[in-house]
Parts: sequence; C-alpha cells; structure tokens
Amino acid sequence: MHKHFAVLALIFTVLNLTSCKTKEESSVPPPNIVWITSEDNSKHYMKLFDPHGVATPNIEKLAEQGLKFNHAFSNAPVCSVARSTIISGCYAPRTGTQFHRRMKLVPMPEQLQMFTVYLRAHGYYTTNNNKEDYNYIKGDSVWDESSKKASWKHRKPGQPFFHVQNIANTHEGSLHFKKEQLEKRPTITNKDSVFVLPNHPDSELFRYTNARYRDQIVKLDSLVGSVVNDLAQDGLLENTFIFYYGDHGGVLPGSKGYLYETGLHVPMVVYVPEKYQHLAPANHGSSIDGFVNFIDLAPTVLNLAGISIPEQIDGKPFMGDGVNLTELNTRDESFGYADRFDEKYDLVRSYRKGRFKYIRSYQPFNYDGLFNEYRYRQLAYQEWKQRYEEGTLNLAQAAFFESRPAELLFDLESDPYETKNLANDSAYQDTLLTLRKGLKKWVTRTPDLSFFPEFYLRQKAFDNPVAFGKKHQSDIETYIAIADYSLNPFEEVKSQLQTALKAKDPWKRYWALISCSAFGAEALSLAGTIENILSTDPELINKVRAAEFLGLTKSEDPAPVMTKALYESTDPVEALLIMNSITLMHDAPYTYDFNIDSDKLQPAVAKDMEIGRRIKYLKD
Repeated sequence: MHKHFAVLALIFTVLNLTSCKTKEESSVPPPNIVWITSEDNSKHYMKLFDPHGVATPNIEKLAEQGLKFNHAFSNAPVCSVARSTIISGCYAPRTGTQFHRRMKLVPMPEQLQMFTVYLRAHGYYTTNNNKEDYNYIKGDSVWDESSKKASWKHRKPGQPFFHVQNIANTHEGSLHFKKEQLEKRPTITNKDSVFVLPNHPDSELFRYTNARYRDQIVKLDSLVGSVVNDLAQDGLLENTFIFYYGDHGGVLPGSKGYLYETGLHVPMVVYVPEKYQHLAPANHGSSIDGFVNFIDLAPTVLNLAGISIPEQIDGKPFMGDGVNLTELNTRDESFGYADRFDEKYDLVRSYRKGRFKYIRSYQPFNYDGLFNEYRYRQLAYQEWKQRYEEGTLNLAQAAFFESRPAELLFDLESDPYETKNLANDSAYQDTLLTLRKGLKKWVTRTPDLSFFPEFYLRQKAFDNPVAFGKKHQSDIETYIAIADYSLNPFEEVKSQLQTALKAKDPWKRYWALISCSAFGAEALSLAGTIENILSTDPELINKVRAAEFLGLTKSEDPAPVMTKALYESTDPVEALLIMNSITLMHDAPYTYDFNIDSDKLQPAVAKDMEIGRRIKYLKD
C-alpha cells in the first residue's frame, strides 16, 4: 500500500512539474518566423562556408546571433522542384512534382496541406514576397498575402506571422550577359583573384563570370541586411526567428540542374531570439554539423510554432521542442533527384552519407552537357562546349560532355568538387555497396515515380500520384531491378535482359532497352531482339529506345525510326522525350543527321514551347 501511494505521489509530482513547465512556456507568445531565400546559391561562394567565397557580413551577423548549418541541402537542384519539396515537406518523386517545368500541376497528397495552411489555422499571418513556383495545385488558404507587396506589416496587432522574402538578384539570368560587357562592365570582385572550379577551364570568361557572380552575392547580402533592418525598425527581432538559405545550388556551369555539391549544398543560417533560445538545439554562434534537408523545413517551422507535424510529411524538424543536439549531429544522410529540366531529360539520383557521395545515373549515355537552351544562354556554357569540341580540356573538364559512368562515388573531404570517381577503386568497394544499397532502398521505398515515363504519369498518375505510387510499388521495384542489371557483368544478366525485352509489360521492355544502352557494345548479342522491337512494339518510346541503342552502338542510323515516331506522337510530353533521344543522337560524338519537318508534327506537339526549342536547336 505504501508503495502504491509512493507511486501516486511520484506521478502527481511529475504532472505538477509538467504543468508548471507548460504554464511557463505558454507565457511566451508563439514566435514569428521569417525566411529570407536567395535564388541559385550554393555554399561555395560565401566566405562563411567556404574559403574561396566572399564576405557576407549581414549573413555572418545572423549566424553569430544564432546557428550556422554546415550541411544544408536542397533535395533538387532547380527551383520549382526544390520549392515543391519545401512547401510540402515531401520528396518530389513520391508526389509527382519532380519535373521542371511542370506539364501538369498535381494535387497535394491526401490529408496533407501546404504547411502554411496549418500556420494560418493556428492564428499565424502568412505572407510570401513573392515567388511560389510550386508544381502542386495551390489551395485558397495557403497565404494571407502572396505578391510583390506582401508584408508582415498588414497583420492584426500582436498577431504572429510567417513571412518569406525571396531575393532574386543572384538568379541564373544574372549571368546571361553579352560579350561586350566583358570590357564595358568590369566587376567589383577582382577576377584575377577568384577561385575557378577544377572542372572548369581557367579562362578569362570563366574568371569574369565567377567575379560577376560574387558581386551579386555581395549585393544579396546587403538585401538580406535590409530585411533584417526592417524587422529591427518594427521592434520584432526579439520575437522573430530569421532563416537565411539558398533555394538550391549555384548557377556557374554544371551546378544548377545537376546533382553535384554545387547544385545541392546550400548556405543556411538561423537567427535565434534570446527569449526563444530554449527552441534552439545549441547556443548562439554554434555550428551544426548534422545534415538538414529541404524536406525538413516545413516540419521545423511547424515545430517552432508548436503545431503538430502531419504524418504524411517526409522530413523531420531540426529546431524546436524535442530536437536534441546530439541526435541532430548524428544525421548524416541526404537524397537528391534530377529529372527533366525544361526540354532536357535525365534520371539521376544521389545519396550522400557523411563524407561520401554516391550518384546513380539511370541513363548514363545522357551526358551532363546535353543541350538545354536556358543553360546555354550563359556564355561560359558556350565556351566550355567549344573548348571540348576543340579538344583543349583536361579529363576532369571534359567529363561534362561525355557519357557518365552509371555509378559515381566521391570522397568529399579529399575531393570536394567531385572530380575523382572512386566507384571502381577496390579500396572503396564496401562503401560503394553500402551507398548503392541505401539509394536502392530509398527509390524503392519512396516509391520513385520516375521509373515510369513522364508522359505515362501525366496520363495515368497525376490525378493522385501518391496513390498511384502505392498501387504500383511492386512494378516500380521491378523496373529498378531491371535498370540495375547494368551494374552487373553483362553475361551474368544477359538472359534476364532477354526475358525483359520480350515482356508483356511495356515498361519492363523500356528499362531493358535502357540497360542495354548502358552496356553499349557489350549488349550487341541482343541486337536481333532489339531490332524486332523497332517494328513490332506498340509503344513509340520503346521503338525510339531501341533505335537509340542501335545508334549508340553505331549499328544502325536511328534517324528514320526516331523521326517517324516523332511525327506519329500526339502527346507533346511523349514527343519531348523522343526529342531528347534525337538531340543526343544529333550531337557529338554520334552526329546523326535529322531533318525534322515541323509541318509533319501533330498539332498538339507542334504548339509545345519545349518542342520548339529542340526543333530550333537542331536547325541552327
């Protein structure tokens, strides 16, 4: 009996302590939260994060009065996909938002809202100034204001607020300058002092481009300072968390649009007001080594605001109640995804664990430098390609224009710019296998919808992508397995590929063809089966993939089959995928001739803007 009363007394004591703590914390009003985002910035150009960067005193001051995150990652290297990841807290390949630019908006996952809806429901005033760029259908209750005039100043007296301030001066377009400006518009940053990445040619143009980009970062820092000053003038700093981060990687060639660190690893700092220090995992001025990802931003804000995190969110908070510094610093994983960027298709996934980075190219013959009109508006891209064609680049610089290995493995401590592939190094085989297994588990578990072609997803999945993924998870697992045949010696998987090439499921045939193309000439013993697909397959894209294999291996001119398929396609998204293969076959080192007659395109295809870019490129 005495033991019974003792237990009850202990329970009441704990309850009283909990009650006191809750009462004490409830006396502190919900914090305001401000995000200052800059476009197209990786961490490599700020001195706060990298010795080769420029000083950013305003951002540095935020870090001194808060936290610096040494390992912050966008999960995608382009804006619409990154921002869709942020607003949902979900991995884009799971929710159908992985393509840039979207061909069709998709709904949010069932029973999940964009996270600001939950903030508004709990009394927050939510404002966005002003970029959205979501691949989701946006509901009516996401923002109180979303415009170039949106401001926290319009809220009710004493109302907590969440505000996003987008800064665009560092956007890729800022480097779309003309040749005349090289002399007429000198940079403030000394171009002779800048660090040129080892995979870039060290030329006058690349130095000028580097310096001009750094000038924009200096200006960005002043704009960050202006936002902070506005908050200070309104007397809000003591109640407001201020996040600064880049919305994905930088824009020097080979960064934005690619799963290298310069495309994914972003700067991030968070200013922490003194009265909310209990919601931070460390003291002012601390550096956090644990990995944080864009899927974690939404749950972090909700956690800081004291709002329950929906189960459908993939990320987890890195600030707020329940976040422990010791646990936070054990987080060491980040997944990245790259699919279509405008008119350029690819399918690449990355998995970083600690110091090692694994990149899986599921279509390795689609080399990085394949023409993408918006990228190649930048003179540095044009010069890089010209120097490759002239044969004046070293191996690291030339890799951008050549077929990639299906697997890349980098030690980022010794090779931060990812120039030395360790995938075939016997000393790193255990690491390779561990990361390969981790990536495969992720694409299977997600599940990754991109193992279906985009046009098929648009037709069949985009009314409810998450439900489609769950229904077809076993199919996706099968396609991944067929794609991974290419990681084995050909003779060990030849019979499985032969079976897949003859499968009833068109997407088994599709992935078997892609695996054969990854093998290249090693798979020529299957050429007879592949040639049969050219004439008998009901899917146009499979005929194109078969022709692609024959073109890659120099066995047959792919132009007649590809051109005929393009003319027959009535779906502009399918036609765009066909055009990607046509462009690959047109360019070096294949240089097949294509004479596309625009008048023969189906009406919906002929009107598509992305198709028009490809047609123009082929004719120029």
